[in-house]
Amino acid sequence: MPAFRSREGHRALVLGLGRTGVAVLRHLRRQGAFARGADRRADLPLPADLEEAADVEIRVGDEDATLLDGIDLVVPSPGVPATSPLLREAVSRGIPVVSEIELAARSLDVPLVAITGTNGKSTTTELVGAMLARAGRRPFVGGNLGTPLVDAVDGDFDVVVAEVSSFQLEWVESFRPSVGVFLNVSDDHLDRHGTLEAYAALKARLFARQGPSDFAILNRDDPLVAVLASDLAARVETFGSSPGKGSGASLVGNEIEVRTGDTTFRLSLARSSLLGAHNRENVMAAALAAHAAGAAPSALQAALDDFRALPHRMQVVHERAGVRYVDDSKGTNVGAVVRSLEGLPDGRTVLIAGGLSKGGDFSVARDVLARKARRIVLYGRARDELERSWRGAAEIESHEDFGEAVRAAAVAARSGDLVLLSPACASQDQFRDYAARGDAFATIVRTLP
Repeated sequence: MPAFRSREGHRALVLGLGRTGVAVLRHLRRQGAFARGADRRADLPLPADLEEAADVEIRVGDEDATLLDGIDLVVPSPGVPATSPLLREAVSRGIPVVSEIELAARSLDVPLVAITGTNGKSTTTELVGAMLARAGRRPFVGGNLGTPLVDAVDGDFDVVVAEVSSFQLEWVESFRPSVGVFLNVSDDHLDRHGTLEAYAALKARLFARQGPSDFAILNRDDPLVAVLASDLAARVETFGSSPGKGSGASLVGNEIEVRTGDTTFRLSLARSSLLGAHNRENVMAAALAAHAAGAAPSALQAALDDFRALPHRMQVVHERAGVRYVDDSKGTNVGAVVRSLEGLPDGRTVLIAGGLSKGGDFSVARDVLARKARRIVLYGRARDELERSWRGAAEIESHEDFGEAVRAAAVAARSGDLVLLSPACASQDQFRDYAARGDAFATIVRTLP
């Protein structure tokens, strides 16, 4: 694919006009390119600066192939699959297709730290940003996390820290982070990617353009991630609870030991508020990434001590009658549920799960549920599928309505228990998104009689 850096005279089509698409349109305008924005939603509200701009053409409720006429670049939003007829037509016409992160990276002139994986991306990304800020850097923190990467272009930053999803990696060519992190991979988005292997291969594209001066940080406990180590051109550092060889990070009691080059140091977890074994992995990965990007151990420790769980990610939202209520609504796949449960006491969890299935094998959670869960309360469209997969692992009850399920879990909980919302499913059968689901959970438990 020919190199493309948006500039005056180019004509680009932006598919999908959500947050990312709007940011791309504005980026293209700043670069002097003509931009055509399209979305199949006919009633989509758009910012006035784009609707009234002479160098932007907006077409909504339209997926016709004429959208490609006169276009020399297509930038699909992450929600537009590679199987889209318009993208296939663009490829057949020889029109370059690039993702928003590819477009942004080609215009960035500061180091890029990119973090991918099925679970833990947002927490790790925010923690790396906090560590670099403590080190006196000026980090941009965004990407799939919220603020599109193109918004970092020409900003007052000296390092960029980006969460990167598999959707964003579908259309990258020269994307090259100086530090790349691959946290883990488990069943998720199989409705789009087809197989776990195809999903993992997309994630691995994060490292495709790296060289010997770059860092690749891998989870050595995840077979689909660890297998990459021998094939990468970058300097490999690993993290995990299992003993590691060479450069990397390990868990030693309640400390993280980091060995990189000729340097060894430890970070204490004693003051960290992050719950669960999976968050210890996130801390190890963040420490390696931030140190590779120039942060000193003292800055890593200070940021870790002050860091608080992100909303809807193992966030304690209420405590009542000796029961803690934890919002992990972002746990929208079975791998996230397993990781959240693994760090909790045996037999003291009342799990709330359900919603809209995204595909995947729910049965992989049976063993950890048998050890950790005293009761499972299911809700929503996927409840019957979940019950078939988990029957016998713990006592199960099922409700159609989310609110009924939360109140039932509260009734079942005893002093010393933890009521955990970690749904293993998407939220869109009853909620706008995972955040709305988590907010509803917090509201209900805080108003229990």
